[in-house]
Amino acid sequence: MGYTIIYVPDVAATVEFYERAFGLQRRFVHESGLYAEMATGETTLSFAGESMAELNGVAIRPNSRSELCAGFEICLVTEAPEQGYSQAVEAGALALKAVEAKPWGQRVGYVRDINGCLVEICSPMAG
Repeated sequence: MGYTIIYVPDVAATVEFYERAFGLQRRFVHESGLYAEMATGETTLSFAGESMAELNGVAIRPNSRSELCAGFEICLVTEAPEQGYSQAVEAGALALKAVEAKPWGQRVGYVRDINGCLVEICSPMAG
């Protein structure tokens, strides 16, 4: 998989939020301000302005914090999910479910970003 693009109303604000909330770094921001990539390893997390969908000839349902989460999540893995969860909430993420131990040994919590996207913050899978 090459990359994931999430359409957002404000690319710059989203990039700044992901830097503060999750410690990610921007890899590329297009001069138009309508597209940006975060440095996330082999698979790139990208944000595009909602107007880009229309320019590409597709219709989207915009993400919203006041609506149910869309049927996808961004999963960020860290050795310290409790700390990551707290940092995200302090940066403006909406707390959904505090980090808890799962039966398979992973620690998992959920927040919503400034656009209403579901973000899982979890420990690595054992083994």
